[in-house]
Amino acid sequence: MSIYDIHTPEELLKDNSYPGRGILIGKTPDGKKAVTAYFIMGRSANSRNRIFTEKNGEVFTEPFDAAKVQDPSLIIYAAVRRFENNLIVTNGNQTDTVYDGLKAGKSFSEALESREFEPDGPNFTPRISGMLTFENGDFRYQMSILKSADAEGSACNRFTFTYSPLNGLGHFLHTYVCDGNPIPTFQGEPERIAVCDDIDEMTGRIWNSLNEQNKISLYVRYVDLETGKAENRLINKNK
Repeated sequence: MSIYDIHTPEELLKDNSYPGRGILIGKTPDGKKAVTAYFIMGRSANSRNRIFTEKNGEVFTEPFDAAKVQDPSLIIYAAVRRFENNLIVTNGNQTDTVYDGLKAGKSFSEALESREFEPDGPNFTPRISGMLTFENGDFRYQMSILKSADAEGSACNRFTFTYSPLNGLGHFLHTYVCDGNPIPTFQGEPERIAVCDDIDEMTGRIWNSLNEQNKISLYVRYVDLETGKAENRLINKNK
């Protein structure tokens, strides 16, 4: 095995019933487009009662059936926002934290210093975040994970990864290693994942690889680096 192996979506997802929420960022093999994707999964009725909606280029999680919402605090948030030449994607309301931080002149990692993992012990779900920064017909990207330092949630460890995009390569960060009780937190660096030139192929391969019972929603965005034009795909299991 080479540390530079690039895995397919199927290899990373097909046999994993619960990777949780996941962020993918990368560049198409032809070098023409930036790629980002975000999916959510759920085990409880409250988590599964969600959909993605897109408004003015921003993506939000919303209840599918508002009457069935039990606790909105960790499941309803803006998942994708844009500030100037930065595209932010996260698995929680730290999307707004990064947005406000950039607006105040902070960097991606500086903005996240004020946040930590989710208060949902004993899982202590990590907060995962990504940001694409577009400039001069290209882009760079960063990914972050904020996770518990121990099983008791007594401290937060913060990791930030900065990437120079390579054609055909993406990096994939998800909240959990796999299903469990408590659910084991993601370990190590973001995984190296193959990216497709075609947005429909990429969307289909991610969605079809996610566990049928636990998957909820998927959003994929391709941005043309020459024109800045964005193409999006959004899938909700709840319709």
